[in-house]
Amino acid sequence: MIIEEPGNRTIVRQGNEVIIRSDETERFRRTYRDADVRVERRGSNEEVTIVRRPDGSEILTVRDEDGNLIRRVRREPAGREVVLIENRRSGIERRPGYGYMEEEVIRLPPPNVRIPRERYIVETERASRADIVEAFTAPPVERVERAYTLDEIRRSQPLRQRMPRVDLDTITFEFGSWELPPDQIDQLRVIAEGLLEAISRNPNEIFLVEGHTDAVGADEDNLTLSDRRAETIATILTQRFQIPAENLTTQGYGEQYLKVATEAPEQQNRRVTLRRITPLLQGQNQQ
Repeated sequence: MIIEEPGNRTIVRQGNEVIIRSDETERFRRTYRDADVRVERRGSNEEVTIVRRPDGSEILTVRDEDGNLIRRVRREPAGREVVLIENRRSGIERRPGYGYMEEEVIRLPPPNVRIPRERYIVETERASRADIVEAFTAPPVERVERAYTLDEIRRSQPLRQRMPRVDLDTITFEFGSWELPPDQIDQLRVIAEGLLEAISRNPNEIFLVEGHTDAVGADEDNLTLSDRRAETIATILTQRFQIPAENLTTQGYGEQYLKVATEAPEQQNRRVTLRRITPLLQGQNQQ
């Protein structure tokens, strides 16, 4: 079953699995309002959206004919290109359709976490700036066997759990809302500072912004709501704090991963989490 949602979002249900996919080029358009945006065709089955920024650099988002992300590339003014996200495994052709539903989910056991919990799950209410920088630059807590595609990372919780995470528990969303009240925006400053420090060390870092909801409501509604929450945070980080949009990618998980195990309304479950996923994309085990 496929449901087309407003805002270039698509919900795909296959068996017991439900996934939401969104077109992140719309976020680029909103956050880089003074940028030149154009769309080109490559061959018969690829579409490239090019965002040219005032500094002359370009961000290229390549999608197939079904809208599936293939890769994200930064092109420097001198012409050098850096692949930030690769979403197609080498030598494996993706069948037509909503591609990431066609691939096998990566089956891994939960990682054996040997670092203290407060360094593995960093809660911003209690964390210092140094704690957040450490989480955004730390290596995987367990060996990464190979480079994974973005969709493989999005679909496999045990794979994502190889990386520490930062819970934005100082940010609170109202029930059913993805909007962040203006008086809470400054709560993101310490997160932005940590991201900027990590990106200054490696301009090619990629961070996954994960949106979540509580367990009240329909699965499809919660997926959309959580995806919009993740997009809200990513957009504010770029517009207000100058985090490059291409260093962020978003995904909504609805009510799949509750922080507090309850079916009742629970503010702690209406949250956003960030984690560095560069080592998973590149198959690296060290910083």
